[in-house]
Amino acid sequence: MSMSVRTGRKKTAGAALAAVLLAGGAVSCGSEKSDKAAGEGMAPVAAVKKAAKKTEDLTSFTFRMKGTVPGDGKVRADAAMSTKPLAMSMKVSAPDQGPQKMELRYVDGAVYLGGGKEAAKEMDGKSWIKFDAAAMGKAGGKPAATSVAGQAENNPADQSTLLTNSKDLKKVGSESVGGVETTHYTGTVTLDRIRELSKGKDAAARKRDEKAIRQYEDLGVEKLTMDLWVDGEDHTKQFRARGKADKGALDMTITFLDYNKPVNVTAPPKNEVMDLAQEMKGMEN
Repeated sequence: MSMSVRTGRKKTAGAALAAVLLAGGAVSCGSEKSDKAAGEGMAPVAAVKKAAKKTEDLTSFTFRMKGTVPGDGKVRADAAMSTKPLAMSMKVSAPDQGPQKMELRYVDGAVYLGGGKEAAKEMDGKSWIKFDAAAMGKAGGKPAATSVAGQAENNPADQSTLLTNSKDLKKVGSESVGGVETTHYTGTVTLDRIRELSKGKDAAARKRDEKAIRQYEDLGVEKLTMDLWVDGEDHTKQFRARGKADKGALDMTITFLDYNKPVNVTAPPKNEVMDLAQEMKGMEN
């Protein structure tokens, strides 16, 4: 496998994993069956809290995401994720990192990155690269705590809960998202305020706040503008997070398509997989 191919795929993988970091800590998804907006007559904080509460039984979801990640640039993806057990399949492109379109799978504690026939031409017929999940967290300077594996302990309600810390949370109005009527809420949140308010919470809530804070610290973002679109069943249909960092802008929108439906993710056939750890050991010898 050439160094240029390996480097290109590692960069794209880093962008994909940064996107997964945000997706795994995102809010609950909305039902396509809803025909009315939520939150009528309800205070914004109460409506956002109710939407966050809805995620307690969330075990799987499908979603689309599009935006930019500091240091990695543009990311676009379609994905399905199961939280119990943790597994994910994501088709992703990172245009700023190269023209490759990748498929990323997380299953049984390993990350597989597939580049199809084009990748096979450069990797002795192998179309998938296997990474250790914990080691992948170190890609691009990101610590292991921000890897896909780290999402196993994250509740998908965490980020929507962060919006309740906003001093300026407000209702924007009713909007249609993917043909579903929703109520749009927006507000700004700083990590310092989250830390301060977290002191008065119970141990479980403090732990959730700490994980969310680490996620954004790793991206270099200290202040966020957050938007939630809540459907008529009090599920979050769409979520957007924006912020500034030294490495660039964070602006990620996640649109949820379905939830609590079976998500089946399988590892690629062994004869199509190149184990990166074994490849690197071979280069060192």
